[in-house]
Amino acid sequence: MVRKRTIKVEVVYATSLQQHVTNIKVPIGCTAREAIEESDILSLFDEIDLSKNKVGIFSRLVHLDVVLQDGDRVEIYRPLKADPKAVRRRLAKEGKTMGKKKNQLKE
Repeated sequence: MVRKRTIKVEVVYATSLQQHVTNIKVPIGCTAREAIEESDILSLFDEIDLSKNKVGIFSRLVHLDVVLQDGDRVEIYRPLKADPKAVRRRLAKEGKTMGKKKNQLKE
């Protein structure tokens, strides 16, 4: 009997309320898309649309056809609710900062 060689990867998706981590074994040569589909995470979260959601490995954006390595963490990103640059501009116009007090910024 021939054993299929596999690697271990994580598939991760987070909502504002929870983080879901699935550890799976996939064949060597598996792509990010294949791992996501194998993890069944798509059936748990209807809002995930791989044609729209960006995907990364350890916070680095990748294409769905990237071949995974042992130990990779495939992350499915939610769309941003607000443009960070627009938020910073609005806060600056109002004389506010993003969570830090003005005297803390000088340190």
